[in-house]
Amino acid sequence: MKIRHITISAAVVITLLLSACSPLMLIGAAQELINPEPAQVEAEEAALSVEKAEKTSLDGLAGLAGLEGMAELDEARVVAALQSTLEAVYEEVNPAVVNIQVTVPVRTSPFPSGWFQTPDLVQQGQGSGFLWDEEGHIVTNNHVVEDASEIKVSFADGSTSPAEIVGTDPDSDLAVIRVEKMPAGIQQLRMGDSSQVKVGQIAIAIGNPYGLAGTMTQGIISALSRSLPVGESSSSSGGTYTIPDIIQTDAAINPGNSGGVLVNLEGEVIGVTTAIRSNTNSNAGIGFVIPSNIVSRIVPVLISDGEYRHPRLGISGATLTPDLAEELGLDEGQTGVLVVTVSRNSPADKAGLVGSTTRRLPSGQTVTAGGDVIIAIDGQPVKAFEDLTSYLFNHTSVGQQVELTILRDGRERVLEVTLDAVR
Repeated sequence: MKIRHITISAAVVITLLLSACSPLMLIGAAQELINPEPAQVEAEEAALSVEKAEKTSLDGLAGLAGLEGMAELDEARVVAALQSTLEAVYEEVNPAVVNIQVTVPVRTSPFPSGWFQTPDLVQQGQGSGFLWDEEGHIVTNNHVVEDASEIKVSFADGSTSPAEIVGTDPDSDLAVIRVEKMPAGIQQLRMGDSSQVKVGQIAIAIGNPYGLAGTMTQGIISALSRSLPVGESSSSSGGTYTIPDIIQTDAAINPGNSGGVLVNLEGEVIGVTTAIRSNTNSNAGIGFVIPSNIVSRIVPVLISDGEYRHPRLGISGATLTPDLAEELGLDEGQTGVLVVTVSRNSPADKAGLVGSTTRRLPSGQTVTAGGDVIIAIDGQPVKAFEDLTSYLFNHTSVGQQVELTILRDGRERVLEVTLDAVR
């Protein structure tokens, strides 16, 4: 079905929800200053605008919200328009969001399975996912289905189907499973462009928190360009892998939402709900979402190849701060990424990148010394660690050669690095 939507700023919505009595006044300051009109004409224009909005419902209200001049809007109608949009989004999106139940074996015996008739225990888990195509492929988080011996998918209409893993990518925490059968008439979701997402836009999460199927929560995009470390640290990979360009939202996300969707007011998927930051293992208003552009890049490869090969530099690093720059003898305003460690036999190691060292002073203070500072990659400025990880993911591939501009002992140098795959 076609989604009707109203283009309205988050600030306006919040004002409407908090204002109990007075109507909202929309004032086009530019027109009022440049071309003032008599009060009677303004009143007539406002009346005509309201009448037009009544005739065209949501689309009319969307246009009315952007009109210049003065107009009074009935709060109840604007709130009703937003509610109608949310209802329409839910009607379109929810049928394609599924509940995933998994069974994971838990070894309790030090002996191989079957010895001394010692049965293994199993652990039950659950998460969310969404339909990718008409062939029954479903996208979810890797951590939802990792090590699962059995997977069952429940649809919004109550029907269930067993599923099997098609492909997994622990480094992006994405996975694709496939069901044997699915309800007739269910439509795959539309993918949005996460590069167009802006802080303050309304965001809607749909998933299965705590197994409560078909739960919708709403909030805003609260931050962009976060980094999310995934996986366990290992010497072979040079530390944890970091997912770039993570979207942050205050829409309520709880255990069980993993693998569900974050959509915009048009019902387009702008990300996959993945993690939260909380001291209580429940929503604290900080949720992390894998952006749709990363999902759209990785999922087709998982379907065709079963895995995704990420390009690797082979370092762990830290964004240069004024204090850190001072310790290294650099200007306080210097930006870049300090190379902390270099993984043995990695591309960075082969190219000659140098990691930093730390030493503890008699006072107990730890001081950082040495280490290359990356200030650009392929001529693109690197001001923070997130800039480096984002460039590597979005603009490079395994086997590609990149140029790193670095500072070593205060002098600028250029190193050529041939990327290999994350191991």
